[in-house]
Amino acid sequence: MIYTTQKGESFDLENDFSAPERHILQKLLLWKELAASVEEFRGKKQEALQKGWGDSGPVPESRNLQVLTQDLEAQVARRLQGKKQ
Repeated sequence: MIYTTQKGESFDLENDFSAPERHILQKLLLWKELAASVEEFRGKKQEALQKGWGDSGPVPESRNLQVLTQDLEAQVARRLQGKKQ
């Protein structure tokens, strides 16, 4: 699956991320729709990075993961802004 950020940077989720990172991304794609605030989304991201895949321990945040999660954060912010209007 190819994911393209709002800024036009594309990632191949299968090849550009490790298995633990893909697991974290799956969780964050759900939290993008559920988070009540950007801060909550960031907290879920940090929690997932600390726990790792199946509680395997911390997962280092690669540049690719950082860029993609920043894009998800921006989507959370836009979703919440739309609810205020």
